[in-house]
Amino acid sequence: MALPLGTENKRQVYIVGALFGVILIVGGWELFGSSGSSTTPPPPVAVQHASAPGKTAAGTPGKVAGQSAQGPDAQKLTNEGMDPTVHFEKLAESEDVEYAGTGRNIFSADSAPVEIEQLAKGPRADQPVAPGAPQVAAAPRPPAIELKYFGYTQARDKSLKAFLVHGDDIFMAKTGEIVDHRYKVGAILPGSVQVTDLSYNNTESLPYKDLPK
Repeated sequence: MALPLGTENKRQVYIVGALFGVILIVGGWELFGSSGSSTTPPPPVAVQHASAPGKTAAGTPGKVAGQSAQGPDAQKLTNEGMDPTVHFEKLAESEDVEYAGTGRNIFSADSAPVEIEQLAKGPRADQPVAPGAPQVAAAPRPPAIELKYFGYTQARDKSLKAFLVHGDDIFMAKTGEIVDHRYKVGAILPGSVQVTDLSYNNTESLPYKDLPK
């Protein structure tokens, strides 16, 4: 039996109104709920990978801690474009520099020699050694430093850089730098340069010498 027309129209109006209300509630919740929450993604977490011993973060071999504490490496030069000519006018300018140190003037033969502390003397060669007495072996002498000092250059800050040759390799080093991973450059003067052999803790003063042509 069919319902009256007026009652059927009212039910349809109620259903449409209920659906419209549900749509409004869901749409409003999505609109205001999503706007209240942050849409910015969290920043990525930086992950640090442990590098292997003896390597830097980039994967390249790093310097040994002992070597870096001794000083930086000297600059290795090539023979290309190098002028072996001795410029006497520049050497004459360096001779006018007055030595201002507090110790002995190494460029003057009239200065007083430095007093060297006398060590305890052992038995003389002409004195007999008691039988059974322990004999003290002489300490081995360190090898000579295999470097040649053949020139220098002066920077804008008046500091000097020495030119040193070791075999076929040529180096330009300033005070405190390491030559050939072994020799540390000390005081640089026009006539000489101090070099320390780090393997034997031996320091020598290398005189200026011209390279053979």
